Amino acid sequence: MEKIISNKKNLRVLYEDNHIIVVNKRPGDIVQGDKTGDKPLSEVVKSYLKEKYNKPGNVYLGVVHRLDRPTSGIVLFARTSKALPRLNKLFQEKEAKKTYWAMVKKRPPNNEDRLVHFLKRNSKQNKSYAHTKEVPDSKKAILEYMILKELDNYFLLKIILETGRHHQIRSQLSAIGCPIKGDLKYGFDRSNKDASIHLHARELKFMHPVKKEEIHILAPAPEKDALWEEVSDLS
Repeated sequence: MEKIISNKKNLRVLYEDNHIIVVNKRPGDIVQGDKTGDKPLSEVVKSYLKEKYNKPGNVYLGVVHRLDRPTSGIVLFARTSKALPRLNKLFQEKEAKKTYWAMVKKRPPNNEDRLVHFLKRNSKQNKSYAHTKEVPDSKKAILEYMILKELDNYFLLKIILETGRHHQIRSQLSAIGCPIKGDLKYGFDRSNKDASIHLHARELKFMHPVKKEEIHILAPAPEKDALWEEVSDLS
């Protein structure tokens, strides 16, 4: 189910009802406020809801999960205090199924595979290091990948997450010699002009916290990007 409701310059709403709202994050947007002081996506969504429904006072919005700043794609918010803890539980119990797209320059070792690493986070560097064996303070990280499309100079990978760790996809792909396009932090040779990386939260499936029906969201890849446009036939 792809239900694009709004395509304002600063916000693209993919799905919306009384309890939840799902938006397609642009690369460069932050989901929640941080030390940069830049206006976060959560505040943009609040402004949208306040204006659309002519709401007086503060607008309730619960942040369910996050995406790295240079990443694009699906972000789910709760619109009610009833929905938030139920959505949090879905994500904690891994009942929300997330699929990503990633562009890499080097062909992975296999056309499809399941990667298991142990990630150790370095907070000072804001980076996670992937180890093939368990090390102190590491967390097990598992993902599946498959080559979805071969381009002239890049490979589009479909990534299915089994766990949700800090920088998991970026770190694990780097560990097999396939850093994501534009991801200098994890070994790609040059950055993208807009400081994005070619990692996109493409698909999300979850049970609606109130209606108890399956919600299936697809997020179009970023526009006005020549590489993403090469896979527009898959959208």
